[in-house]
Amino acid sequence: MKLKYGYSQYKKPTPNFWRKLGDGLLAMSTFVSVYAIAEDYKWIAFTAVLVGAIGKFLTNFFTEED
Repeated sequence: MKLKYGYSQYKKPTPNFWRKLGDGLLAMSTFVSVYAIAEDYKWIAFTAVLVGAIGKFLTNFFTEED
């Protein structure tokens, strides 16, 4: 299997590893940002939300081809 990355790969199925990585980044950023907001660390909350959203979005550009 060959891993491909690019804009044209966005609508193709994402490999399991990359999908799990994106979901994990989004889940952890949610927990971290909620804690940071509760403790009044706004810059940590903002950073965590950005990392989670960007990570989840970028993993959609990966696909595998034979």
